[in-house]
Amino acid sequence: MSVESTAEKLLAGGRLSAEEALELYVSAPTSLLGRLADTIRARKHPTGLVTYIIDRNVNYTNVCVARCSFCAFYRPVGADDGYVLGFDELFQKIDETLAVGGVQLLLQGGHNPDLPLEWYEDLFGAVKARYPDFKLHALSPPELLHLSRLSQQPVPVVVDRLVRAGLDSVPGGGAEILVDRVRRLLHCDSKATADEWLSVMRVVHRAGLRSTATMMYGSVERLEERVEHLCRLRELQDETGGFTAFITWSYQPSNTELGGAEATGIDYLRTLALSRIVLDNFDNLQASWVTQGGKVGQLSLAFGANDMGSVMIEENVVRAAGAEYCMDEAEIVRNIEDAGFAAKRRNMVYDLLGDPLFRERAIPRRTELAIARQAGDATVPAELSRYPARSRPGKARRAVDS
Repeated sequence: MSVESTAEKLLAGGRLSAEEALELYVSAPTSLLGRLADTIRARKHPTGLVTYIIDRNVNYTNVCVARCSFCAFYRPVGADDGYVLGFDELFQKIDETLAVGGVQLLLQGGHNPDLPLEWYEDLFGAVKARYPDFKLHALSPPELLHLSRLSQQPVPVVVDRLVRAGLDSVPGGGAEILVDRVRRLLHCDSKATADEWLSVMRVVHRAGLRSTATMMYGSVERLEERVEHLCRLRELQDETGGFTAFITWSYQPSNTELGGAEATGIDYLRTLALSRIVLDNFDNLQASWVTQGGKVGQLSLAFGANDMGSVMIEENVVRAAGAEYCMDEAEIVRNIEDAGFAAKRRNMVYDLLGDPLFRERAIPRRTELAIARQAGDATVPAELSRYPARSRPGKARRAVDS
């Protein structure tokens, strides 16, 4: 096996084994990896379009019992700066999203023991009653598993109840690296093992929902474990066909318990290219400009990406770990067009929605991403009193509020 023979196999349309993919990643020059990934991208997307979505990434609570060592966002139960967003706060965020042409809410949060399944059902129902055409791209596999454990209902029942309440699709968060050795070192195996993450996604796809898939690399994994992660996703996609896109980003070490150093931009581009090469049954790869910045995001379009991801409007998790890149629609479009592509808006399932909106109507420029709440805001939503708390701090808070 040589880099040359592996490259020839790829160009002839062959599928790489894990061993071939690892050898290519370790030995191939970055320029060759980029050319191979770009060739595969062009075969799948020959029209010269690069897409993006206008949505908002809202983290509805930062209270979490998972305590992953790589996360700078979570707060333990009872923390003074822990929060839960109220329904009215979320409605305001949706109104702001609609005003700039947004089509969905990407809704993820901590594993909060004081938010029962009924809270999510009521929230989703309230959103759909008020905004019937607005999409809810919500709750990663570990969150769904958390709700299954909390409610003592099987995952398929939880998914069915949430779909009836208004869930439209599922984000691919919480995958990190789908290898249990790595998950134990990251203290995230308790929220979902590799098999559990994949099993929840299988349930989601069988329920008729589409989802994305992700990989966070650059923490404690070995190179062969990155490849194993990709191969496990490829295998599930062969089975279900339910993934619409894949997103990879580098571990952000600032303010985390784990610490360490961030991977380089070259490592990101090589990992992205490898993802396009291995994930031959994924149509779409998103550029992670929110962790890499706009210029590396733009360069991603030469390393296998065909999508610039989300305008986002708001971001909290990566910001907590020190990354604060922001691009509004105008800047995303400029990066796409300067790279030689045509920019098109899309929805979650990659239906094209049209040309850039800022060219059709005046949209205020954004120079920084919004946040969930202003620092020091300790507002407790009134609707929380409807639901029984499970944690001791939550019970004490509800007793005071009542």
